[in-house]
Amino acid sequence: MREIETLGALERVDEPRFSAIAELAALICQAPMALVSIIGAERQHFKGRVGVTETGMDRWLGFCSHVIIGRRLLEVPDTLADPRFRDDPAVTGEPYVRFYAGAPVTSTRGYVLGTVCVMDRTPRRLNTEQHQALDSLATCAADLLQLHHYARQSQQVITRLAEIEELKHGFLRTVSHELRTPLTSIGSYLQLIQEGGLDADTEHQFLDVIERNSDRIRGLIDELLLLASLSARTASYSPALIDLTDLARRACTQAAAKAWANSLTLAFRPDAQVTAWGDTGRLCHALDQALDNAIKFTPSGGSVTVTADPGPVVEVCDTGIGISAEDLPHVFDDFYRAAEAEDRAIGGTGLGLPIMEKIAHLHGGEVHIASTPGEGTCVRLTLPAPPAAPGKP
Repeated sequence: MREIETLGALERVDEPRFSAIAELAALICQAPMALVSIIGAERQHFKGRVGVTETGMDRWLGFCSHVIIGRRLLEVPDTLADPRFRDDPAVTGEPYVRFYAGAPVTSTRGYVLGTVCVMDRTPRRLNTEQHQALDSLATCAADLLQLHHYARQSQQVITRLAEIEELKHGFLRTVSHELRTPLTSIGSYLQLIQEGGLDADTEHQFLDVIERNSDRIRGLIDELLLLASLSARTASYSPALIDLTDLARRACTQAAAKAWANSLTLAFRPDAQVTAWGDTGRLCHALDQALDNAIKFTPSGGSVTVTADPGPVVEVCDTGIGISAEDLPHVFDDFYRAAEAEDRAIGGTGLGLPIMEKIAHLHGGEVHIASTPGEGTCVRLTLPAPPAAPGKP
């Protein structure tokens, strides 16, 4: 069954090319009925058929299961004379099969996936050439399944390349904007300072603006370098026993000013002291990313709540705009920005959650996101439990 799932053999049942194989089998063997049958977990699926109206039947009824077990061509000259088949529903009732011949459809890895078979309502035998033709048609059916699999893989690659290309263009647009805006500001204020005629206070204010924009550029470059090192698995990692509750409290303290500036309520609700095994610097960065996103995507008057629970787990929940079901599967893709963020002109590079997830994986943990559009988002960081102390179970 795993081979059938890998090849996607059951994605479509009745297909013209498989019907052509069934038609050729019927013509060569001079039989009124022919099938290309693929065996699923519970049913036989007729991907090609001639003289048969049904699209499938129970897995264990009929003749195909005997072909699969025997792994070679099976011919039953007279079904009523064969104790294995004389009571089969296809023999005692419609379509009243009295003759059967089937060859196994075998994958390149040696798995029998189904059969190419012919049937008649009168007893008979096939000649050697017809046996060979039936085996060849079964090989053609297996090759066709493999070609369909390769075609699906190729389409998936093409689709993924298109997605990557779009992400690349989106990244260039975003980074270009994130760099150009502060650089333009820096250039403008430097020009004003160079022109002279400013009093000391004004000049000092302009220098502060230049410094803030320089920090913004430096932060973006640092994030890009961190993402690259995390993706390449070259980021430094020095784990130790840490107080995760204190770490989350410090992250909230650091984000408090930004939350206040956005008119948000920021609350920290520790369940108890929670210890974890991790790199303090990396986890601080992960929590900073989660809080930054929560604050950024929560309108004024909303709230952001941080909890630390035994597990160890830290959860950041907001009452923000939420994430749509279409965007949710992509939030951990590098540089991905939801359409909602673009429409609302919410700044960002699409690096926060990918960096957070990579930091979690660096620790052997995971990040889970639950979100409802218009109601808010919860980002849950789960870390492995600290290793047991020597001498303790």
